[in-house]
Amino acid sequence: MQETKKLCSLIGRNTKTYFKDKFLFFTSMLTPLILLVLFFTFLRNIYIDSFTQAFPEGFSVDSKIINGIAGAWLLSSVLSVSSVTVAFCANMVMVDDKIHSSINDFKVAPVKSTTISISYLISNIFVVTLVIISVLVLGCIYLAAVGWYISVSDFFMILLGCLCNILFGSLLATIILSFVSTQGMQSAIATLISALYGFISGAYMPISSFSKGLANFLGLLPGTYGTSIMRNHCMNGYLNELANVGVTSEAIKGIRDGFDANIYFFDNSVSLPAMYGIIVGTCVALLIIYILIVILKNKNVSFKFFDKIKNKFRKKLISEKD
Repeated sequence: MQETKKLCSLIGRNTKTYFKDKFLFFTSMLTPLILLVLFFTFLRNIYIDSFTQAFPEGFSVDSKIINGIAGAWLLSSVLSVSSVTVAFCANMVMVDDKIHSSINDFKVAPVKSTTISISYLISNIFVVTLVIISVLVLGCIYLAAVGWYISVSDFFMILLGCLCNILFGSLLATIILSFVSTQGMQSAIATLISALYGFISGAYMPISSFSKGLANFLGLLPGTYGTSIMRNHCMNGYLNELANVGVTSEAIKGIRDGFDANIYFFDNSVSLPAMYGIIVGTCVALLIIYILIVILKNKNVSFKFFDKIKNKFRKKLISEKD
């Protein structure tokens, strides 16, 4: 009971520390903001043209459906990529504690090391969930304005997809940043993830528009399937409505293929249950890895490989300053 109270106190402390830093919060929202700017400046019209080209010649569809499906694609992109990029920024609290030696104060206090480690993971999940819910609410308001065709069941499946992506992002960020203890490496990783993840997960541009070799390589990454899960649930209601107004199944399949609702790995179609299996299996594997890291660190097992990387990075920063 006492340890549970300590855990709750640490989770509250980590969460407050994150939201206190306004610059850190802005940095974590940088990728979603980039997506929004790209969408409203020029991607929106490109996507709408791509959707309409899939329809038979002379066939017209209500603008609400077209605008809504373009907005749903954007929402799926923002939700999937933010689940990871925000997780890396939110976990900067753990790194800052090591940089400012706050972690040493915790270790002196009557708190178990495992409790401290668990608090970082849970607070990260909590922070990312708050941000994702906020993004989802804003996205739903936009879709309601342009055209709402999302059923109640689809909405709950969107929430389930968000949960899977949040767990994946938080576990991945906590594992990687558990080996980081310098401000330079912290900033480098956050910048790299924010810039790169949107591309490799298909959030900025559909994976189907990449070369076949690159698309097959991205099929090896679990984040690809996390994004596709969000695509399926966010776009499902609009695709069903297209079928109701007479759009052919071939045209709908073309939209699904072109905008990553359908994912092909070496020309083999990956089903939605298989996507869930991949992302959930990855989360389980990451959780086991994190538990092992916590146990080994508590036993003072040296991670020599990561220590060498940190030392090289630290020497490089010192040489650049000189």
